Amino acid sequence: MLIEKRQNHPFLYTGRLLGDILTPEDFHDEHQMIADLASKFVMNEVYPKLEKIENQEFEETVSLMKKTGELGLIRADIPEEDGGLGLGKVSATIISEKMALGRSFAITFGGQTGIGALPIAYFGTNTQKDTYLPEILSGEKIAAYALTEPSSGTDAMSVKTIAVLSKCGNYYVLNGEKQWITNSAFADIFIVYAKVDGTQFTAFIVEKSFKGVSTSAEEKKMGLKGSSTRSLILENVRVPIENVIGEVGRGHKIAFNVLNIGRHKISATSLGTAKRAIELGVKYANQRMQFGQCLSSFNLIKNKVADMVIKTYVNESAIYRTAGMMEEGFDYMKKTGDDFATTIAPYAVECSINKVMSTEALDEIVDEAVQIHGGYGYMREYEIETLYRDSRINRIFEGTNEINRLLIATTVFKNHADLSEGEEWKNGLLQHERQILQLIKKLFHAAIQSINKNSLSNFQIEQEIAALLADMVITIYAIESAILRTEKLIMRWGEEKNRQKLDCTKVYTHEASQQIALRALNMINHFGDEEIFSRFASRLIMSSSENNVLIKRRIADVVLEKERYYC
Repeated sequence: MLIEKRQNHPFLYTGRLLGDILTPEDFHDEHQMIADLASKFVMNEVYPKLEKIENQEFEETVSLMKKTGELGLIRADIPEEDGGLGLGKVSATIISEKMALGRSFAITFGGQTGIGALPIAYFGTNTQKDTYLPEILSGEKIAAYALTEPSSGTDAMSVKTIAVLSKCGNYYVLNGEKQWITNSAFADIFIVYAKVDGTQFTAFIVEKSFKGVSTSAEEKKMGLKGSSTRSLILENVRVPIENVIGEVGRGHKIAFNVLNIGRHKISATSLGTAKRAIELGVKYANQRMQFGQCLSSFNLIKNKVADMVIKTYVNESAIYRTAGMMEEGFDYMKKTGDDFATTIAPYAVECSINKVMSTEALDEIVDEAVQIHGGYGYMREYEIETLYRDSRINRIFEGTNEINRLLIATTVFKNHADLSEGEEWKNGLLQHERQILQLIKKLFHAAIQSINKNSLSNFQIEQEIAALLADMVITIYAIESAILRTEKLIMRWGEEKNRQKLDCTKVYTHEASQQIALRALNMINHFGDEEIFSRFASRLIMSSSENNVLIKRRIADVVLEKERYYC
């Protein structure tokens, strides 16, 4: 696979598509083995205990975490020199996707493998790794990530928790409160962010056994009822200076880079949940009789099923493209000796893209699956009702989607470069879709020109413009990922075997481009630059040359026959 150069997010700046990408069809035997292991664990070990987990019988959760440790699932992408298996980001993404079926347990597991373990694994000293990682990776001890506070929310840098160095210089005294901390009821180790002397944002390892550490009662949540969510209270907690992670005042490097990985893991978990929602929806539609025929025979139901599958195919393409890129980046780090921060930071935009796209797609997919169930979807005894409630938090987790949009827009605006025309378009099954993609890229660059021309670059004020810019970036990455995957597989196996993928790519490209163009046209007056925008946006509004109604029926028929996500 060709490595995408990391400068300036090249998918935005070249007129031609960027070579080979990793797809799920590229999984080798080790990947398939990992997927099978994780799936069997969830179905055989987690599913039978979901009722107890949902009732917050946390001893079941703790026991299951130890089993994941025994199976090596926690240590999958931790470097071998730190006690991990070093299987890479693709395997870790597969595990996150498969664990999604464990619902609340998936949140506990994700907190352990991502934002709980990675600050120590990536940024800790050798002594910290030797002290804490073995029991975290074995599941013997549970880790939690303590960043959010009642007054700070998504604004991580405004935390009020204070750390003061003792007169003897041997420890810091921490005081403050952290809110909505996952795993807090049974966590043994907390990654806590505090400001040394009220100014220097710093990461600390705080043990539950330290005097002055306590937690509040469980929060009463809308969903994910089987996960633990409490406040962490720190009252004159003495933390040895050896427990500072990284440098004093440089905690943001740890927090933000670990959150990038966390966002990617949430994307994979959302993907797994979306596939489950599709399965529940199509099975119910095939079984439910209305007006003397199966619900699945109605074309409006087929339209819903097709939309669910199309979004999932494109989302899956983008997520595993990113996983492949990140794995290559980490492999390159081993050769060059770069640090983790330098390696992770270039993927911040892609991680945010996937987080926004996957969590919003999931909400739409789960909502439609409930609609297919009708009144039964509103009943607690049906699994889809639980998925509906559980899914909503994902758009808030790891930075709200609004914050992630601002991050995307700010980053791509700062790194903007000119669009190269690239190669001539070649004839092919997706030639029209390639041309549409190129038009969206031109619209994106026209938007940036207009922002500069009209002094609209203060995104703290011009947040609507930032959101539009971010959604253009998301649309470009999504469409390009789907086209690259589909063309790759058509070259490998031919058109007929990839008809479903081809159909999904065509419909998504048409509908997503229309949506983004319509939004751009509706904001022309605010930009004050009609000429630049209308050149590209109006062309994207044109109707499709395909019969998308029949294509969607064809997509749905395949999935209804398989009774699961199939693409």
